[in-house]
Amino acid sequence: MLLCVDVHYGESRAVVGCVGFADWAAPASSLELVVRSEKPPEAYEPGKLYLREMPYILGAVAQIERLGQIELLIVDAHAWLDEDRPGLGAHLHAALDGRCPVIGVAKSPFRGSSALPVLRGDSRSPLFVSAAGMDAGLAAERVAAMHGEHRVPTLIRRADQLARGLALPDAEKTPADFSLRK
Repeated sequence: MLLCVDVHYGESRAVVGCVGFADWAAPASSLELVVRSEKPPEAYEPGKLYLREMPYILGAVAQIERLGQIELLIVDAHAWLDEDRPGLGAHLHAALDGRCPVIGVAKSPFRGSSALPVLRGDSRSPLFVSAAGMDAGLAAERVAAMHGEHRVPTLIRRADQLARGLALPDAEKTPADFSLRK
C-alpha cells in the first residue's frame, strides 16, 4: 500500500490524516484513517519539524501496518533540508528502519534544498519533492503522475482534509478511528 499522511495541530491536540492507495494514478483512497492525540502537541522548533510530527505519524503508521505492508510513505514536508541535513522524511525513513521509502512533498522551497520542483496542472507554483530510500527523480515522476488536475494531488489533499477535520473518513475504508497515546 502507498500511504499519504498529514498532521494538523490545534491548541489541545494533534490530528493525523492517513490515506492509503494501491496505484499512483488512483482517484480515490482504499483506506482512510484519522488518529487524534490525547495531549497537546509540543511546541514547534524551527528546522526541527520532525521532533513534533514523528510521534504522531509513527503511531498512525503502526496502526496501518497491522493491516498490511506499507510500500511507500508520502509526507507533507521535505525529506531532506539540504544534502547533509535530514528533514522529516529522512528522519521517518530512519525511524522505520528503512522498511519503506519516504517521499517529501513540500509546498515551499527550503533554502539550500536539492528538492526537485514539480509543476502539476495549470499551476505556476511547483511542489518540491525529495526522497529518502529512493531516487528523488523517480519520486518526482511519481508525484507528477498522481491523480488530480491541481497543484496538490487528490490523495495528498485528502490526507490534509482528514487531518484538518474538513472531511470525514469513509466508514467502509476506515478500520477504526484510533486515539494515539503519547
